[in-house]
Amino acid sequence: MKKIVVLSGAGISAESGLRTFRDANGLWEGHDVMEVATPEGFQRNPSLVLDFYNQRRRQLSKVTPNPAHIALTKLESEFDVTIITQNVDDLHERAGSSKVLHLHGELLKVRSTKPGGSPMQWKEDIVLGDLCADGYQLRPHIVWFGEAVPLLDDAIAITSKADILIIVGTSMQVYPAASLIDFVGQDIPIHFIDPKPSISESRKNLSVMAKTAVEGIPKLVASLIDKES
Repeated sequence: MKKIVVLSGAGISAESGLRTFRDANGLWEGHDVMEVATPEGFQRNPSLVLDFYNQRRRQLSKVTPNPAHIALTKLESEFDVTIITQNVDDLHERAGSSKVLHLHGELLKVRSTKPGGSPMQWKEDIVLGDLCADGYQLRPHIVWFGEAVPLLDDAIAITSKADILIIVGTSMQVYPAASLIDFVGQDIPIHFIDPKPSISESRKNLSVMAKTAVEGIPKLVASLIDKES
């Protein structure tokens, strides 16, 4: 069974109604990302940061997977599919995708501020005074700017084994996630779907579809399944 790797970004979640800070000059829901998405911001004002992610968590409960999320699950009927997402929501999982790696963390998990703590499932608000078993404050399980990306090596290993690579909803401007395209073989087909493509068809193995995720993914999925059947 051929292996498909999907690299997904904020664009696919935006079509379910989730906002992305990169659409608004670095502001995320009215906040400078340096205030709410850095370790320094958390140190300066932990209450603000916790409240910010509490609001994002509540918003997540009000949205649902869109046709692009759902279409990707259909690939599993013919292919071995792994989704590597920059998104911290659970929309891929709710749509039914069985293998999802969250490169930048997960909104529905927390971890201790003590180094080395394992993430835990968490669907409620996080407030000051919510502590781990060792007495350390809990924080969102999010990879903030300036922090290491713990699952990057796993993502590289997965991407390097792809027979087909699909990139959707990402500007390919955020590193190290954007570097994953460099780990596929030179003859591996790459499908890039974005309404405003940031890369051109300069590679012989790259095809670009200037469409939104909801417009492009179902068409691509149908085409890939048809070719494989």
